[in-house]
Amino acid sequence: MFASVFLALVLSFVRRRHIVAQWREGGRPVFAVAVCMAVASTCFIFSLAHTSVANTLLLMSTGPFVAGLLGWMLLGEPVAPRTWLTMGVALAGVVVMVSSSYAHGTIVGDLLAIVMAGSFATATVLVRRRPDIQMTPAAALATTITGLAALPLADPLATTARDLALLAFFGIGQFGAGFLLFMAGARLIPAAESSLIGMLEIVLGPLWVWLVLSERPGTASLAGGGLILVALFANTLIDLVTPRR
Repeated sequence: MFASVFLALVLSFVRRRHIVAQWREGGRPVFAVAVCMAVASTCFIFSLAHTSVANTLLLMSTGPFVAGLLGWMLLGEPVAPRTWLTMGVALAGVVVMVSSSYAHGTIVGDLLAIVMAGSFATATVLVRRRPDIQMTPAAALATTITGLAALPLADPLATTARDLALLAFFGIGQFGAGFLLFMAGARLIPAAESSLIGMLEIVLGPLWVWLVLSERPGTASLAGGGLILVALFANTLIDLVTPRR
């Protein structure tokens, strides 16, 4: 709800129109994207509760390739041979990571992370399908849907002041401001560069948790995650050095 209010206020101020009017203007496409983002956000939180941070972030990183596959199937967008190769390597990494999850009791969290990646990918394809519609308000709608869906199961008044402050920081700083800054920066630099910078979350997230909470990824997570990261970095670096027409 912190993220919802923050995004609604910022978008209303910047566009000089109430956020509800922006949702109505976007219509069903904005609502569909918002639902996908809400599902992804919910799966993200539950995934963190049922598997390691490394598994969640690394499995989430496969989303762009799922989006590429869906774009090829649904929109007829061409996929370069090296991208198919990258998808195959990333898929192999996912299989390696999930292979030991059942024995360690983290299979539910890993599956939720995969659903999260698929939901984000679906939202990406929907945005591509309707480039004529401004989709940024969908983020505010997604957080609103998520908050309202969780409210009947929550007990907000039982939250301590410290935890409430942390939730506010997470909603406003990490999610709300982070989303707006990334969207603004992505317009100023090539897509490959923004993707490469975005990968820092995947690399640094498990590192921070390892340093602060002593949560060390397992052997399968490291091996599978290594395959995924190599595929991601190689594909993005090739994009950076390949001249565009």
